[in-house]
Amino acid sequence: MENLSSPEPPKPVKRPKTRVNALGVTAFVAILLATLFTAWTPTSLFTWNFSEQISLILTPQSGEVVSPLNTPQPQLRIGIVAGHSGNDSGAVCRDAEGNVTLTEADVNMKVASMVQKQLVDLGFQVDLLHEFDTRLNGYRAVALVSIHNDSCEFINDEATGFKVASSLDTHDLNRATRLTACLTDRYQHSTGMTFHSGSITGDMREYHAFSEIDPNTTTAIIETGFLNLDRELLTNRTDLVANGIVQGILCFVNNENVEPTPMPTFAP
Repeated sequence: MENLSSPEPPKPVKRPKTRVNALGVTAFVAILLATLFTAWTPTSLFTWNFSEQISLILTPQSGEVVSPLNTPQPQLRIGIVAGHSGNDSGAVCRDAEGNVTLTEADVNMKVASMVQKQLVDLGFQVDLLHEFDTRLNGYRAVALVSIHNDSCEFINDEATGFKVASSLDTHDLNRATRLTACLTDRYQHSTGMTFHSGSITGDMREYHAFSEIDPNTTTAIIETGFLNLDRELLTNRTDLVANGIVQGILCFVNNENVEPTPMPTFAP
């Protein structure tokens, strides 16, 4: 019988050790950490205040799209309401025969259009709004100014001058006070008219648009004069009227020096 010896056990196969590329691992970890950091880090960590302000200023209205590619330099948005436009005539001036010679709505629109043009020429984004414009709902801008005029009837020799008021329920009293102060000071200097604070009514302070717009929008209403005694200035020197409003808005936006607005006395 043949002598069979046990077979030798197989020799273990030596496998080469895997050498990890240190540089590759470092790069991989760096990319991973960067990705996690980017995904975790909120935008507001660095730019909360700035992005919030720009969002307020540049919020598109009525489906308008603002593209960063098309607007390399942000434009401040200003809202100008032409009082009574698109709704009614407002105050009406008639001649001795009862014929209509002038309406408040026409004067308001003329002034508002000039204000819009001047501000656009200065680089602002300006919305010219009607009295009950649907865009007023939640409207967001640096400022909103509604332009009106007072009665065409002769009241007395003191029924002359302009009035400025802000909302009774303003979201930011300091900014609202500053806007009215700027409008009062600059309009008075431009037109030479007196500030008729004694006839500012509760209706002005509760103007309907004040409760419709976004509460962060600073707003004011101005009655640029009386259509009776101030008619000559309002109709023939409209450039001064518009310039006074523009300068008031610039004063507010640019944080220029201004005297405090006198406290108004409310008329019944």
